[in-house]
Amino acid sequence: MASYSTNEFRAGLKVMLDGDPANIVENEFVKPGKGQAFNRTKLKNLKTGKTIERTFKSGDSLEAADIHEQEMQYLFSDGEEWHFMDPESFEQIMATQEAVGDSAQWLKEQDMCQVTLFNGVPIQVLPPNHVELAVVETDPGLRGDTATGGTKPAKLETGAVVKVPLFIEEGEVLRCDTRTGEYLSRVKT
Repeated sequence: MASYSTNEFRAGLKVMLDGDPANIVENEFVKPGKGQAFNRTKLKNLKTGKTIERTFKSGDSLEAADIHEQEMQYLFSDGEEWHFMDPESFEQIMATQEAVGDSAQWLKEQDMCQVTLFNGVPIQVLPPNHVELAVVETDPGLRGDTATGGTKPAKLETGAVVKVPLFIEEGEVLRCDTRTGEYLSRVKT
């Protein structure tokens, strides 16, 4: 199995840490005036989502994680598991609720998602950065409301709730940013 030395550490590198796959979020090389140089890193555990800080002496190494990221199409959820398909090989995989996490509120059937596989098992699912979803429930709009007049909650077809301007009505299709959970604009149909 390949390994990475501290001089190869960079943001985005996938390594094994304490038996779990982890993603290096930040890496800072520190060379104090006296003593040995070291790397101060922030790592995100890809199974639990927790971020931890670790310090490695210069010359230490970590084992590379067998992580594979793949673009897959979301098919459906049976309530317990989420089903995805590789659009080229038509191979289907199932992800658990833990792997899907908060991404579930943005998943619409037929959308393409980024699935992270660890030893062939999905451990993380990321929805597209921008999605277009219909409003299924919100308070009625009032005449004269403008974009700067305030916000109200709107429930979308996938179950996500976003804050929208007061003029948005049920049935309209909205463009939302899944990374921030914010409303971006209306989509003309």
